[in-house]
Amino acid sequence: MQRKLLILIPFLFFCFFVGAQTKPVSNSSQGISRPKLVVGIVVDQMRWDYLYKYYNRYGNGGFKRLLNEGFTCENAMIIHLPSYTAVGHSCVFTGSVPALNGIAGNDWTEQLTGKLMYCTADSTVQSVGNESEDGKMSPRNLLVTTVTDELRIATNYQSKVVGVSLKDRAAILPAGHTANAAYWFDDASGHFITSSYYMKQLPAWVNDFNNKNEVSELIKNGWNTLYPINTYSQSDSDNESYEGRFKDEKESVFPHDMKKIYETNKGSFRTTPFGNTLTLDFAKAAVENYNLGNGSATDFLTINCASTDYVGHFFGPNSIEIEDTYLRLDKEFEKFFQFLDAKIGKGEYTVFITADHGVAHNIGYMQKHELPAEFLNSKAIIDSLNKILTDKFGVQKLVLSGMNYQVNYDMQKIYGQHLDFDAIKKISVEYLQQQPGIQYAVDVAKIGEAPIPEPIKKMIINGYNFKRSGAVQVVLNAGWFEGYGKTGTTHGSWNPYDTHIPLVFMGWGINHGSSNAVVHMTDIAPTVSALLHIQMPNGCIGEPIKEVISSK
Repeated sequence: MQRKLLILIPFLFFCFFVGAQTKPVSNSSQGISRPKLVVGIVVDQMRWDYLYKYYNRYGNGGFKRLLNEGFTCENAMIIHLPSYTAVGHSCVFTGSVPALNGIAGNDWTEQLTGKLMYCTADSTVQSVGNESEDGKMSPRNLLVTTVTDELRIATNYQSKVVGVSLKDRAAILPAGHTANAAYWFDDASGHFITSSYYMKQLPAWVNDFNNKNEVSELIKNGWNTLYPINTYSQSDSDNESYEGRFKDEKESVFPHDMKKIYETNKGSFRTTPFGNTLTLDFAKAAVENYNLGNGSATDFLTINCASTDYVGHFFGPNSIEIEDTYLRLDKEFEKFFQFLDAKIGKGEYTVFITADHGVAHNIGYMQKHELPAEFLNSKAIIDSLNKILTDKFGVQKLVLSGMNYQVNYDMQKIYGQHLDFDAIKKISVEYLQQQPGIQYAVDVAKIGEAPIPEPIKKMIINGYNFKRSGAVQVVLNAGWFEGYGKTGTTHGSWNPYDTHIPLVFMGWGINHGSSNAVVHMTDIAPTVSALLHIQMPNGCIGEPIKEVISSK
């Protein structure tokens, strides 16, 4: 008996030791080692270079913490066209591209009917939290699963998934089809709302958050620079003609009287750094009230910081306004990570930060510095093309639009009147290629014959969805973009300023380091899937970034 005990005691000690070493961080009922919470943050319109352009002004707890504790992929690239918000968010969380996931733009033309479609529009659901059309949204136009869906499936729906953004599309598409909730901002009321796709009424905590009227508190002192304005050495001067100007402002300069501006323009709140503050405050409330990271399985929170996009569009990437927005966002991230450290536990959650797209410099800024750039008046070009096609085929308005840098045709007229579609496209391509600022125009059905270099050819193919994309793709000269005014800027092209994005992972299961190897936006979802030991989304074409994930 004594001999058996002597053998048994070391064996039990060994089992205890091994069990202690392999104990899962999460409380997963499957016993699989996973983080308690994954937080996927997409900073809208964040160019990769913003990580370093303002690096010396960042504190130690925000962007610098991500870089100093996490793993940064220095050459993460978008591999689809167009580079827009809905497309980017869908790609990040599905590992897929528009050709497969169906999100071909923020809006698109249904090619078989000519109907204009918004990416998350759903007439079968109702607004929850207001009575407007703004809540009639759902993920039903997304044709594939997300990594958030796959986590829910893998844990038999024990995992909780919540999406948060000022924008409906940036809350809904990342959270996926099976999310517990997605919330977005309603300008008219200044409240977060949702749709009946997720719930019949807002939870009490959301009503409580909305009733605090944080918007008024955030803008009551206007928007002035966080630091003395003469220290913003990485920015253009404060009064440039190519920057946007709020209504009733005589000049585009600090301080901006947001309290007064907001009285007549409720949408103006988005175009301030305080929209990011509100979003992250709401995200904290979601963590607390859904008890994210403290349940029986790994939870997932998706966040889109959208004000960077609104400020960027309005003022441009070299404005003091955008620098101030990122310096303030850095402080908000520091507070948010400190909140997660206290609520979930440092090292027990995983976070990644990326962007849905970048942005071009203002045309005026480029021209001021003798760099090639100009606006493309696509409406005038489409009007001229329609006239040419009418003269040739005797049918008016065969082209519906040039949306998404694509030629969208009226297929019902073309099929109904038995017109030669190949001939129509050939004439279109020949005309478009002669226009100033257009580098390539290509019939996507014949892209294999087109003398277009890689990776642009691959990006066109990845972005082309037969039922939702125009049949002819237009590629502009570098520095050119579609526009009708003289202020602000935009995105959507293949160029690195629109498609080179930040990608940094930090926390549970993540190595510390960096890599200059080229990775793709489609690699984010399979990397997270590998980290969580779950199936990658069902339209995924990316690969896990092996260097990111710890082998321990």
